Amino acid sequence: MTHEFQKFYLKVTAVVIALFAPVFFLGTMPETSEFARLTLDLLSWPIDGKTTYSSPDTRFLSALTGGFLLGWGVNVWMLTHFVFDKAPNEVRISVLIGLMSWFFLDSAGSIASGNISNAIFNVLVLLVAVGPLWVSAKK
Repeated sequence: MTHEFQKFYLKVTAVVIALFAPVFFLGTMPETSEFARLTLDLLSWPIDGKTTYSSPDTRFLSALTGGFLLGWGVNVWMLTHFVFDKAPNEVRISVLIGLMSWFFLDSAGSIASGNISNAIFNVLVLLVAVGPLWVSAKK
């Protein structure tokens, strides 16, 4: 795997992370929360309509989640843009550790809250986000 391909794929990872941000941001307002509600309903399979965004606490948590995801995605993009050429292996490992940290805590919390389907979905997201980052690039 080349240095340039890995740099490109880190940007793919940044987009994969940040794409979830607008979904949760839309959940902050009752008028736009249906897509976020449906997303959570899908992630807590089966789709049964039991997931709601009626609580202000849920909308607030959705705002926090959207903000964190956008910030994390932008952070990965900026590391790729400003740091990767100087320290490619260190950036790659940092992103991998961040992804694994998210995966384990999010999946453990999903299982603990009775939403094992989200933990299964997390495997797919992890595989897409990590892609070829398991291997060091060659310059």
